[in-house]
Amino acid sequence: MAQPQPSPDMSDAEERRFAAAFTRDVANDSGEEAKRHLAAGRPIYYGDDRFRDAVVKEYPDGRRQLVTFRDETEVVLRDL
Repeated sequence: MAQPQPSPDMSDAEERRFAAAFTRDVANDSGEEAKRHLAAGRPIYYGDDRFRDAVVKEYPDGRRQLVTFRDETEVVLRDL
């Protein structure tokens, strides 16, 4: 799966600051934004070490699916 990328217009120093801020934000994520998405009726996606080649898609009603992406198309592998 593609990782977030800084803008190609960034300098090396700006790219290092971006990477440091991104790493810090991920490490300190409280899940509040995910909760807001679910409360607003939108699904969320997240990684799970048990499923290395796919991601979990969780719906607001609690259903979960294992999904992957092929040519920018979401493919459901199975229900969890």
